[in-house]
Amino acid sequence: MKERWRVYGKKADFEQIAQTFHISPVTARIMRNRDVDGEDAIRRYLYGTVEDLYDPLLMKDMEKAADLVEEAVRNGEKIAISSDFDVDGIFSGMILLTGLTRIGGTVSVYTPDRVKEGYGINNRIVEEAWKKGVGMIVTCDNGIAAFDPILRAKELGMKVVVTDHHEVPYTEKNGIRYYQLPMADAIVDHKQKDCPYPFKKLCGAGITYKLIQVLYERFGVPKEEQYELLEYAGIATVADVMDLEEENRIIVKEGLRRLGFTKNLGLQALMEVNDIDPKSLTAYHIGFIIGPCFNAAGRLETVKMAFDLLQSATKDEAMKRAKELKELNDSRKDLTQKGVEQAIELIERSEWKNDKVLLVRLHDCHESLVGIIAGRIREKYYKPVFVFTDAEEGIKGSGRSIEGYHMFDGLMRCQDLLDRFGGHAMAAGLSLKEENLEILRRRLNEDCGLTEEQMIPLVQIDVPMPLSYITEELIEEFKLLEPFGKGNTKPIFAQQHFQIAKANIIGKNKNVMKFQVIGQDHASMEALYFGDIEDLIRFIKEEYGEEQFDRMMEGRRNEVDLAFTYYPSVNEFRGTRSLQIVIQNYCRVSYNNR
Repeated sequence: MKERWRVYGKKADFEQIAQTFHISPVTARIMRNRDVDGEDAIRRYLYGTVEDLYDPLLMKDMEKAADLVEEAVRNGEKIAISSDFDVDGIFSGMILLTGLTRIGGTVSVYTPDRVKEGYGINNRIVEEAWKKGVGMIVTCDNGIAAFDPILRAKELGMKVVVTDHHEVPYTEKNGIRYYQLPMADAIVDHKQKDCPYPFKKLCGAGITYKLIQVLYERFGVPKEEQYELLEYAGIATVADVMDLEEENRIIVKEGLRRLGFTKNLGLQALMEVNDIDPKSLTAYHIGFIIGPCFNAAGRLETVKMAFDLLQSATKDEAMKRAKELKELNDSRKDLTQKGVEQAIELIERSEWKNDKVLLVRLHDCHESLVGIIAGRIREKYYKPVFVFTDAEEGIKGSGRSIEGYHMFDGLMRCQDLLDRFGGHAMAAGLSLKEENLEILRRRLNEDCGLTEEQMIPLVQIDVPMPLSYITEELIEEFKLLEPFGKGNTKPIFAQQHFQIAKANIIGKNKNVMKFQVIGQDHASMEALYFGDIEDLIRFIKEEYGEEQFDRMMEGRRNEVDLAFTYYPSVNEFRGTRSLQIVIQNYCRVSYNNR
């Protein structure tokens, strides 16, 4: 795929920042590239703690929500938590369940059936809760668009507190947006236009953590117990792909630290069955191993499996449930891969292959997998993608977007075609009648506004750094920049000309290319590439010819000259430590001209 390589050009006094905070100018430059500017922001980025989190009472309706929940707890009312089936829904539900139970609440959790009911609170949940004598419903990670179910709850005499982080629905007339809110007693969602909360990127679990924080203080619960809930909020923040900036960065950093010695038997067991060392836990493990296991529960079976795991009372019980969840996730991976292959085949044979917004319908796909498949297709084509499958009534879909295309706003402009939808800039879910699909395809593409340049992936290079600058000390210092993820990406370094002294293919599945490279500064180092080996080989042969490729593989003098983006690391093998780089992108031409 064609790429745009661009070196950041943001300015600052990097030497002064380096001296003030006792870091290298390279690290100072990387922070500036992430828009971390000013001494206070740099301090919080490097050394921020829970004490730097904002006051939850700055959030609109937070005090009202806390008053209502406190009153319900003190009066002994039954409280229903209306959760959801993804990782954020599960862990925001766990935060509420743990927190409300701790302060003496009588609490139960309700989740929707993904296939039959779809996302969020619904009338069935409301009716069931009412029949069981529930006096209050608290939503988490949903509710901001649940007009009918919340109205029904109010008709039945229940109090409703909405906690959510999704976009507020609106109608638009003559370019003016008119926002619509459900008839809840309190709505805690920092996306509300008149909410003064300074950070607008918390996930659902981040919002519920703030609510429990207020309630714990009112009920005199020690702060340490409040902080224990950060491991739940941290998992949800990473798994829900929130920007790892400001508060989210602190939540995830502290959550990961606490996960290393978590008291939760279910989380201990899940790490054990996935061969994760708790002491070496990173955001990668959450995003690509732990998170998907919990998502599998909501996607292929009942979300009750996930809640049961998190509430395991014994290690044996936890291990049994963790193994079941891992097996479920493994089966999900197989089904996902089949769906991805089917989607690609449909796109390649279609008349709409060159559309800027891709809409793909898979008739026999489990509807819980369409979001993951949409994400994979987006990665392959670098376009906004919606994947649909047949539902009991009409069709359901899930979308994943690229920078520059606000998916929720796109759907808002087509809401007359949709039965139900929700989401935010980068992801959305929707349902519609079958006959509206082609109309939706046409209108989304006519209105998408994406330029050709926006549809070429941008590789932002932090620092053009020669190999001779890499040291173990610098690599250790880069740990200050973690956790990495959306909004705080892993740094990318680059050099234009690497001569290849030798190359070979390694790994159990022959899926890693190892080079011995020589940089422009004549420094030599091992370089590994974990991407598509066949594409890389094809590229080198096309650019330099079969003979030069063979000479490279045999370690003979050759003309192969490549530009790489990379990240440095330390390789430890049989007690010997050596520096190496991990290649991210490659090309032949100078990236300054791309």
